Amino acid sequence: MYGRSTILFPLALLALLALLTLWIDRSVQPPEKKPDGNSRHDPDYILHDFVTSKTDINGKLQYMLAATEMKHYPDDDSTSLIRPRFTQYATDKPYTQIEAQRGTVSSDGEVVEFMDKVKVVRQAFKDRGEMTVFTEYLKVFPKTDIATTDKPILITQAPNTVIHANAMVYDKKRKVINLSQKVRVHYERPAPIVAPASARSVNTTKSASNPVNKKNSPVPEKAKPKAAVKNTTPNNARTKKTIQPNIQRKSALNQQYRNSETS
Repeated sequence: MYGRSTILFPLALLALLALLTLWIDRSVQPPEKKPDGNSRHDPDYILHDFVTSKTDINGKLQYMLAATEMKHYPDDDSTSLIRPRFTQYATDKPYTQIEAQRGTVSSDGEVVEFMDKVKVVRQAFKDRGEMTVFTEYLKVFPKTDIATTDKPILITQAPNTVIHANAMVYDKKRKVINLSQKVRVHYERPAPIVAPASARSVNTTKSASNPVNKKNSPVPEKAKPKAAVKNTTPNNARTKKTIQPNIQRKSALNQQYRNSETS
């Protein structure tokens, strides 16, 4: 009796250990791949010469994305682009266009990456010339209007501004560009604006075709000096006025003298 139980107990323990080992092995194994193709990085659809755009709540165009070819991958819901062209618009501001040889779009559409021969062009406006950016990699966040790169970058702005750097962060809403790592800038003061020769020749032709006729042209009248006021009173009248009060005075003195003698 004791001999049989002694044999069965080790067997049961071994069976338990075998089951535990099998469970541990199954739990650490990666999940089995499904034969539906979702685990492979293969595109589920391809588009050629496509264009997509996004507008705001008021219907105004915010940006437009175009490419010669687009592939969508279901395993990570990403999108790859061939010859992408991204154009961003803003109210009362010039549009900005980005071109590259390759590109990718994240699954939520929040990040767009451009690779190989990236070119960014911001159109000229007001007193600012056209600005062009050249690099090999650029990451764009369309919702926040921020673009970054950690690759060497070349920036040119008309007429003669050239900037070199090895990294950049561009915030379009704040209108701030942060450059770092070996930044070099070449700047020339713009030349003063001079009227073109054609405009000057037109003005000269007009003045020559309409010469001033000195004989017929009105001459401004000179201010005439004020005439001196003449005294039109005759000399004999002034004499009479002077003599008359003297006569009256003498007669009054004679009358006083007579009165004094009478008394």
